[in-house]
Amino acid sequence: MDKQNIDKLTEMFFNSFTNKNGMKPNVRGLHQLFIPNGIIIKTCGVKPEIYNLEQFIEPREKLLNDGLLIDFKEEEVSETTEIFGNIAHRFSLYQKSGLLSGVSFETKGMKTIQFIKKEDGWKISAVAWDDEREGLQIPEKYLAIHER
Repeated sequence: MDKQNIDKLTEMFFNSFTNKNGMKPNVRGLHQLFIPNGIIIKTCGVKPEIYNLEQFIEPREKLLNDGLLIDFKEEEVSETTEIFGNIAHRFSLYQKSGLLSGVSFETKGMKTIQFIKKEDGWKISAVAWDDEREGLQIPEKYLAIHER
């Protein structure tokens, strides 16, 4: 049951950003998925960008609702989840696509998601990600999981 709950929580996390086919993103809903002091880290550049929930939500809410990023969808392609007692870790291969300022893009990357089990169920405590780019490719072992 724990794995199924973590699967659902992860799916809700990825769906929070979707505005493809007229869907309304629910970035504010991240507050329900995370512990209050959760952190989110983007490591796609030279220097990691570390956000608390509100610092992460505000610019993405604007980006996804003001027409700058449209037809956006991000989804988990494959995952490995480990659970021990009240802690869990998930390593996810994801893909995302959309139109940013009128330019179409499609990429994939890896996310690490950490969870804790509280009295009201599983919550996300931290997320970090990096996107595939020149010089950084998804390792074959993660792609092979997807091809099974």
